[in-house]
Amino acid sequence: MPSIHQSDVKTNNNMIILSIESSCDDTACAIVCSDGTVLAEQIYSQKEHVQFGGVVPEIAARAHLSHLSDLVKKTLNQANIDWKDINAVAATCGPGLIGGVIVGSSFAKGLALARNLPFIGINHIEAHALTVRIPHISEHQVHFPYLLFLTSGGHCQCIHVKDIGDYHRLGGTIDDAAGEAFDKVAKMLGLSWPGGPALEALAKEGDENTFSLPRPLYGRPGCDFSFSGLKTAVGNLLTEYENIDTLPRKLAANIAASFQKAITSAIINRLENAIKASPNSTLLATAGGVAANQYLRKHIQELANKYNLPFVAPPMKYCTDNAVMIGWAAIEILQQAAKNNKVIDDISMLPRPRWPLSEMSQIFDS
Repeated sequence: MPSIHQSDVKTNNNMIILSIESSCDDTACAIVCSDGTVLAEQIYSQKEHVQFGGVVPEIAARAHLSHLSDLVKKTLNQANIDWKDINAVAATCGPGLIGGVIVGSSFAKGLALARNLPFIGINHIEAHALTVRIPHISEHQVHFPYLLFLTSGGHCQCIHVKDIGDYHRLGGTIDDAAGEAFDKVAKMLGLSWPGGPALEALAKEGDENTFSLPRPLYGRPGCDFSFSGLKTAVGNLLTEYENIDTLPRKLAANIAASFQKAITSAIINRLENAIKASPNSTLLATAGGVAANQYLRKHIQELANKYNLPFVAPPMKYCTDNAVMIGWAAIEILQQAAKNNKVIDDISMLPRPRWPLSEMSQIFDS
């Protein structure tokens, strides 16, 4: 297998990466340049799970397998470039639903082998962490170190991002992730899947002060999260409604608004602890699907203002899983490897359902 020459990584502002993301229920492909330009991107948000009210891992893997080939072709056609213009292929190798990760990474490795290109295996969480560094994604140029709040259906973490490959996890969820709590409460209220956006929309119709719901771990030391008790408290409010269809919409809206207020309050309290635990952070950033929630964003912005920190969040389409972040992470890793006089080609990397960020520094260790 060839490798990208170190001098090319340092000097070539037009290095082009084809990237694939398949860690959950979104099948995505993108072509990204090292100057941050996105030449093309395609995403298929799997509808196969709607009838089940949540992601079914085997169905997700089969959907990735069905749609990935056509998606890559569409991405190449949209970019209007040839394979000879592409410098490397990247794909998510974990963490995530292992079936989908195997499908996406194996497909990407096949492309790399067939086209005689290097393959870069990407940690899905690291890709989220670096999304805010894509040039022109916000008015702020993001320098290390910064504090990241990663929040999605599968992850909820406070991460001190010190450098490429150098991450310190300040805290995480001890039970449900925030996105999982949103989806489960939405399901309790009879809302369609995915539940997070539907619950946010319903909450706009309600009074957030109707119910006083628990804010787990609020006021305690540390940066960990817990949302299981809050979810249970919402369930207790609904015990008298055996048939969710009989739940008055106004009551459902009030519950949704009260839940959104409680979970946001708990998050802000834990984030404030994280800010105090990382005083040298240059800014506060957020990423992940739940970061698209405007109510939550507003309160994180207010917290950042309180501590005179710039606040950066990706555009909505880059909050959720996407292949652009995978391509950009590959570019960052290649550039960092060049600084360390290393050559990256991960063709032998195995897909992983779990992949702690603490292990990322190993690729640059001597």
